[in-house]
Amino acid sequence: MNEITCQVERVVFRNEENGFAVADVRIAGGGGGRQKIRAVGTMPGLHTGMLCVMRGEFSVNPKFGEQFTVKDYDEAALSDAESIEGFLASGVVKGIGPKTAAQIVSRFGEATMDVIENEPERLLEISGIGEKKLRQITASYMEHKEVADVVLYFVRLGVGRAAAMRLYKLYGAAAPDAINEDPYRLVREAEGIDFKTADRIALRMGFAADSEQRIRSGVRYILFRAAMEGDTYLPEGELLERTNLLLDVMRERVEDALAVLLMEGELVCADVFGGKAWFLDFYYRAEKGVANGLLRIMNADAKPVRADAEGQISAMEKERGIELSDEQKRATLSSLANNVFVITGGPGTGKTTILRAVADIVKWNGFSLALAAPTGRAAKRISEQTGYEAKTIHRLLEYSPDKNAPPEEERFAFGRNAGNPLDVDVLIVDEASMIDVLLMDAMVEALPSGSRLILVGDADQLPPVGPGNVLKDILASERVDFAALTEIYRQAAESLIVTNAHRINHGENPHVNDRGGNFFFYRKPDEEACLQTIIELCQKRLPEYLGLSGMRDILSGIQVVTPVKNRALGTINLNARLQAALNPPVPGKRERVYGRRAFREGDKVMQMKNDYSLAWIGLSDFEKGEGVFNGDIGFVERVDEDEDTVSVVFDGERLVKYDADGLENIELAYAITVHKSQGSEYPALVMPMMFVPPMLATRNLLYTAVTRGRDLVVLVGSEDRLALMVANAGSKSRYSALAAFLLP
Repeated sequence: MNEITCQVERVVFRNEENGFAVADVRIAGGGGGRQKIRAVGTMPGLHTGMLCVMRGEFSVNPKFGEQFTVKDYDEAALSDAESIEGFLASGVVKGIGPKTAAQIVSRFGEATMDVIENEPERLLEISGIGEKKLRQITASYMEHKEVADVVLYFVRLGVGRAAAMRLYKLYGAAAPDAINEDPYRLVREAEGIDFKTADRIALRMGFAADSEQRIRSGVRYILFRAAMEGDTYLPEGELLERTNLLLDVMRERVEDALAVLLMEGELVCADVFGGKAWFLDFYYRAEKGVANGLLRIMNADAKPVRADAEGQISAMEKERGIELSDEQKRATLSSLANNVFVITGGPGTGKTTILRAVADIVKWNGFSLALAAPTGRAAKRISEQTGYEAKTIHRLLEYSPDKNAPPEEERFAFGRNAGNPLDVDVLIVDEASMIDVLLMDAMVEALPSGSRLILVGDADQLPPVGPGNVLKDILASERVDFAALTEIYRQAAESLIVTNAHRINHGENPHVNDRGGNFFFYRKPDEEACLQTIIELCQKRLPEYLGLSGMRDILSGIQVVTPVKNRALGTINLNARLQAALNPPVPGKRERVYGRRAFREGDKVMQMKNDYSLAWIGLSDFEKGEGVFNGDIGFVERVDEDEDTVSVVFDGERLVKYDADGLENIELAYAITVHKSQGSEYPALVMPMMFVPPMLATRNLLYTAVTRGRDLVVLVGSEDRLALMVANAGSKSRYSALAAFLLP
């Protein structure tokens, strides 16, 4: 590893969230023939004028030339007149510009920093500095020093600089005192610091290994981590076992800590199927809230549907030009007869047809109707398929997030709730398998008694990303009436995608490569061969096969999905390689480099989180609105170097301008994860079938991926891997209590 002493001349780019920065620096002495170089790495707190000791490696970037990749760095003391002047001239200290910096250093030389810190009144000797400017300079310098001192304090305790900067933003100058009192608060309050880091700091500070603070924090951490894996609770025996593995403390001490957490209301202990279960308070309240809310709606008096429901179905069939099967008619009638009803089934079983029929009849009865889905893509699809407007659940509930609130308090951020319920007689929610328990709690709370709720989804899809297993638990409870559709209809049965999805779901290998079929498998020996084939498929073979012309048509018609983010066949590498192949840099095509990514005009991109305040303008009618949602896919229309903005068009309709800060919320979308594809449908889907981490190599992940393809599915890789995923029905089961809470 190399070490350089350098002064920062310009910070080219900075990501305030993760501390990643790009800077032009001047190496002291210019050793090795170098004078200036570009430094790249995680460098929170870096600023123009700073003197640093950086450790890392020299490398050559194909576009930017030689650079220094920084592994870590320390701020160095400013000792010589030249570096002091560079620091003061940078503008970091308000009230001092280049001219004043030169005057100060000329007057005080190498003693300048000592004068500013200990004898600031001597700056009045400099022409142009009066009492007012002196106060500005002193306050600004002390703030800079305060930040540096706090960051250095935490760095010496083993906290990374990015996390140390977050701590300063949280607590200010009081950060060391706050952490000295309870270092375990870092886990709860400082994003990016896990329990093990906080524990290492606490033990270094002298906290006892069996201290109550340590055990309580460890228990909370274990339950939080379980929630991130989908569990709303842990059985007592498993909680005790995990705590012992993490902390290595006596069981009695853990039981004492649990008693205190229970008494203080942070944890809840409840009976779940005859065993003691431990919940974080808000997950217990959410699951209880869903159960109680569903029972409340089920037991209320709802507006009756006209007696001739079967006649209305016949009228709907005539108007739509369709004929429902007996199974579909029964499901439609049950949807109209029950206050809460679930429609579940695999692809091709007619869920959308039933949904559309119910919506028609509900409207004919004069009921107010709302349609919703967990994602913007799913809401758009249901709107197109039914002709009725659909919204995301968040928008329906008038979500207004507090950016500083923890995720578990999301349920308090909805404008629609028990005190301000939805004005709706019937709510139909599609893609219900994606709904986690916190969102379901908020939705059920906002539904007034006397309304109806119809959930539509495929219980064999992947579970929600968030905690809970709402759809499966509702079905497992057998407390809510449901229709499990099994009949595959003629048109759907002609598609190998549909028949293979059902084969996979039943543990049978799919039929592939049938002449005239739409489900293909390319056998490849390794990841690199697989990657090359995927690029060739997207670049040439599939566009020719599907008759796609023009880059926008190709990127709209073909979607690569993959189980993972890392490795050769993860989204990161696939996106880089597909971007280079499908949308390479050419003269006149502008791009904006953001961190390790480049967003180029023509790129396919995805919004990675809901942003309800992001402004857009309609391209056809110039209508203005707000809101871009997690999973929305668009194309980079223009990179404006003067404004430093990237304009993206979503759905061919809405133009959004991203400034530098907003770019952190979009990613290239030539390839996306299977989880991100949920709720979507693509004309052609391509998926690598090589190494998959055991945790993800499951039947329901493959099933979910395959069902995202509408006209064509192509798998590329190893038949053995495919067979292993088909055979692996053992996806991780979740600890969730909704089914138990729904029982009498």
